[in-house]
Amino acid sequence: MAQFTPSGKSGDLKQEDDKKTSELVVCLGELLIDFVPTVGGVSLAEAPAFKKAPGGAPANVAVGISRLGGSSAFIGKVGKDEFGYMLCDILKQNFVDTSAVRFDSEARTALAFVTLRADGEREFLFFRNPSADMLLHESEIDKILIQKAKIFHYGSISLIHDPCKSAHLAALRIAKESGCILSYDPNLRLALWPSAEAAQKGIMSVWDKADIIKISEEEITFLTKGDDPNDDDVVLKKLFHPDLKLLIVTQGSEGCRYYTKKFKGRVAGVKVNPIDTTGAGDAFVSGILYNIASDQSILQEEEQLRKALRFANICGAITVTKRGAIPALPNKEAVAQFMLEATTINT
Repeated sequence: MAQFTPSGKSGDLKQEDDKKTSELVVCLGELLIDFVPTVGGVSLAEAPAFKKAPGGAPANVAVGISRLGGSSAFIGKVGKDEFGYMLCDILKQNFVDTSAVRFDSEARTALAFVTLRADGEREFLFFRNPSADMLLHESEIDKILIQKAKIFHYGSISLIHDPCKSAHLAALRIAKESGCILSYDPNLRLALWPSAEAAQKGIMSVWDKADIIKISEEEITFLTKGDDPNDDDVVLKKLFHPDLKLLIVTQGSEGCRYYTKKFKGRVAGVKVNPIDTTGAGDAFVSGILYNIASDQSILQEEEQLRKALRFANICGAITVTKRGAIPALPNKEAVAQFMLEATTINT
């Protein structure tokens, strides 16, 4: 018979809650509205209409983890406007903890117009002058929430301007002191930085603090000032720092490469017909962090890591088959079904 606690929950349910808390992934950064053309292969000026979709890389990751059955929370700021309320509601609907979301009465929620080229790749036009996410203050950071996290995940956009930059660095210190695994996806958006030099310096300023880094081939070329992103020596000598537990290089439909102190390798991608690549990298990050939050031994066991990276590859692949970021993120059942179908085809 189930034993009930003073809270009214059975002992089994309480254990499940405790497990969820122990696997918490806290994501800090931007939450915004993506406006995506209703047709592909056109410029912003040519687009006949736009469909609004919730987005922002760290928020996408928080939703992705929750969709997969994990526990996530988001720290950030939106405007005290209809878009801001809508975004917060979407996080809640996806069971993301929004207790650390702040609302700014002075600035509006960030907007991004995203064009989809004929090949499904994106081009961006941002409206942030400033937007609410840039105005998150250190005093608004939920220290207790960060201390509960197993993993603290962040990008680089929140490092561009103060006061958000100071808030980000303060949160990073709290996470480090609390023993969180620090996960970093630079998510380069060059148009948002004052210059290429500022972007490179800003992104690398927190590089050696991360335990896990996910980076694209384009970002390797940018950060190494033109070096070959496929050269293992470039990656290991210029980007792998002594305290790093895992460095992942995403290669789109080709899959990903991985590097740890003990082993390195490649996990092949899965083939789909892409419609929109928005959010694919965030879905990938959700997939790998969901697995690591559940079992940290993945970082030491290569076979387990390879399984987790295949899972993450599939998360990314499913996402590109739909428009928008958050609307396209898969649940665990969708990933399992994809794996089953792929196994059936291969046999």
